[in-house]
Amino acid sequence: MTDPAKVRRHAERVRELVASVVRSQIKDPRLGMITITDARITADLRDATVFYTVLGDAAAQAGTAAALESAKGMLRSTVGKALGLRHSPTLTFVLDDVQDQVKHIDDLLAAARNADAEVQRLAANARYAGDAQPYRLDESDTEDENEDEDDNPPAGGDRR
Repeated sequence: MTDPAKVRRHAERVRELVASVVRSQIKDPRLGMITITDARITADLRDATVFYTVLGDAAAQAGTAAALESAKGMLRSTVGKALGLRHSPTLTFVLDDVQDQVKHIDDLLAAARNADAEVQRLAANARYAGDAQPYRLDESDTEDENEDEDDNPPAGGDRR
């Protein structure tokens, strides 16, 4: 078994190494405005998944994915040498769609705010369909209840 702290350290190191190599050594013109957001490595340290985001449209994302695939061998070699492991981990690149999810959640929250505002607007002018107090209360019933409460001590209370 591999220590989870060691796995986390290696994953962080993989993220840093890939980001550094992408920034300084890869000269592929298809590579867009890329940010390496996260890296995860399996417990046996054989497979690493690198998450990235790309600023731009679908064409920029596709070009960046192709550039990363073509540079995968060089990146794996660099990561393997830097980590000093017996086996260099295989690298898998996954487009991190956090920005799309954030936009979707923001849209849902805005729709919920609008729906709440509409409910508040409708509730401000609302009236009861019948009487405000739909149950009939006889004045003698309320007086009897008050007298009964004064005569009986509370249940479960202190009985000295």
